[in-house]
Amino acid sequence: MAHAAACPFDFSEQLAFDPSLVQLMAGGPVSRIRLPYGEADAWLVTSFEGVRQVTTDPRFSRAGIVGRDYPRMTPEPIVSPESLNVMDPPRSTRLRHAAARAFTQSGVRRMTPAIEQVAHRLVDEMIEHGPPADLALGLSAQLPNHTICALLDVPAADRPLMLRCTQQMLTTAPEARQEAAEAKQFLRAYFTALVAERRGEGGADLINTMAACEPGEEPLSDDELAVLALTLILSGNDTATCQISNIAFTLLTRPELLDLLRSSPGRLPRLLDELLRHIPFRKGVGIPRIALEDVKVEGVLIRAGDFVHVSYLAANRDPAVFEDPDALDVDRSPHPHMTFGWGNHHCIASTLAIAELSTAIGVLFTRLPALRLAVPAEAVRWDTRTIRRFPLELPVTW
Repeated sequence: MAHAAACPFDFSEQLAFDPSLVQLMAGGPVSRIRLPYGEADAWLVTSFEGVRQVTTDPRFSRAGIVGRDYPRMTPEPIVSPESLNVMDPPRSTRLRHAAARAFTQSGVRRMTPAIEQVAHRLVDEMIEHGPPADLALGLSAQLPNHTICALLDVPAADRPLMLRCTQQMLTTAPEARQEAAEAKQFLRAYFTALVAERRGEGGADLINTMAACEPGEEPLSDDELAVLALTLILSGNDTATCQISNIAFTLLTRPELLDLLRSSPGRLPRLLDELLRHIPFRKGVGIPRIALEDVKVEGVLIRAGDFVHVSYLAANRDPAVFEDPDALDVDRSPHPHMTFGWGNHHCIASTLAIAELSTAIGVLFTRLPALRLAVPAEAVRWDTRTIRRFPLELPVTW
């Protein structure tokens, strides 16, 4: 067995790519790693093709990690044992189908005017406050939380609590284990009660949308709906929240990109796609899989029972797929990236996240064309306590 490299994955210097990940990639597409928490070492797959294989091959199971002290970055496992994120097909297919009903392209188009309305209101509040303002607090944290809470019809008074609990669950600090466990327990109980209250009301919120079933389908249980709602509130406050700030920071520190956006606003979708590929919006790895039998990945034999992590961040920088992968090139030939995952666990709500990002960035730089950082770039403080990469504050002026 190969020597396992100790991988705290705690690199937090702005949005530079983690040098320990660069080193692992240089050593080959499959490495042996030791994470801060968990009972065992794991394999780490970093090539685009290797990640594609692991995330689509049924011989690698997410469900198999349930009940195990699996290798991870957080002291408390983020996912519940009943979560969609630790299910395999065909069991996961039914739940994904239920959740996906709310996030079709047409469904997200219908939501977009409401997202735009919130974005304009938040920018109005920033303008009313006057410069300098904290973009991270004023827009990045508020828009995705408001959107997913509105879709689930969480009462307005409870929405700040949703945001606080999800942040607690994503912490990597050993001393925060109890706090993270309590936050997960609270959210599970909260959505269990909310589902029981909503069941049969026939409203248009996301819980009722997911509860509805087509002829011949088995309806979701209250427990299944509660765990789905918990999964969505967690993911809804994760990628888009980080990426609004990360993308704004990148634009504000890369004048050529900001000039491009201002001169050619129609290129925003292509610019956003390349920014999503390029920006390392989280640290390290997420949820592993376990090999159900011996499997070869990129020529390396992975034994039955071994844990396997994949790095979407590394796959997005694979030179075999992306020419000059470390460059931020808006004109590169389009190719699917892995920022929203791949295979059976590709993010169900990726269409919503893209709509939120596009709206937030479009509204922000249209309403505030003279927007700039209010402090030097090196003075911006970055998160060091969670698995995410994002500025704790993003002071801006105009």
